[in-house]
Amino acid sequence: MFDFQPVTLTPKAAEEVRKIMQTKNIPADYGLRVGVRGGGCGGVKLIIGFDKKKDADQTYTIEGIPVLVDKGHTMYVVGKEIDFYEGDEGRGFMFTDPKATALKI
Repeated sequence: MFDFQPVTLTPKAAEEVRKIMQTKNIPADYGLRVGVRGGGCGGVKLIIGFDKKKDADQTYTIEGIPVLVDKGHTMYVVGKEIDFYEGDEGRGFMFTDPKATALKI
């Protein structure tokens, strides 16, 4: 476990992750994997899911939830916040950058 946490969870996201872990029978030795997929010309896409710890992972406990981040993915998730959205258009997890400021024109 490390003191530095590259990513944070909003209270709503943490609540939803706990609910999923309980209702979907996620194995006790699994954690919330945060990372990236893709690369090249298309860029990278931030992803989350549940997975078992791998050798290249760094493990963090955020809001009481074990979070797994591949060491090679850390630079892509640093400073990101995971939120959970529920609205008329749908519901799901999303990544935000709480330090980003709106550009005023």
